[in-house]
Amino acid sequence: VQLQASGGGLGQAGGSLRLSCVASGRPFRTETMGWFRQAPGKEREFVAVINDNGYRKDYGDSVKGRFIISRDNTANTLYLRMNSLKPEDTAVYYCASSQIRYPLPRAEKSFASWGQGTQVTVSS
Repeated sequence: VQLQASGGGLGQAGGSLRLSCVASGRPFRTETMGWFRQAPGKEREFVAVINDNGYRKDYGDSVKGRFIISRDNTANTLYLRMNSLKPEDTAVYYCASSQIRYPLPRAEKSFASWGQGTQVTVSS
């Protein structure tokens, strides 16, 4: 699967941004999809994951209740709606795909394909 992330940019604390990730190659509808992020000087962090049909989701503790992961299998697109942004959400955000269906994966090593990353910067 080839992945292309977009939608990053500058946001304000308390505001919202939406990231998109368009997939091509292997059928998107069969892939578990996830979002990760990496802030400067820190390790890559799990953000969210969604199963192939969109019915099961899981979130990292730092974004739970603020971020929403979703997907449109007809458009081969994964989304991340980021609400109530905080300066600590500043990072490069990556989308990734996995063929693991159960349980929903959270580890980087479980995801085989990665997008190029999109920068999100949140100002206070």
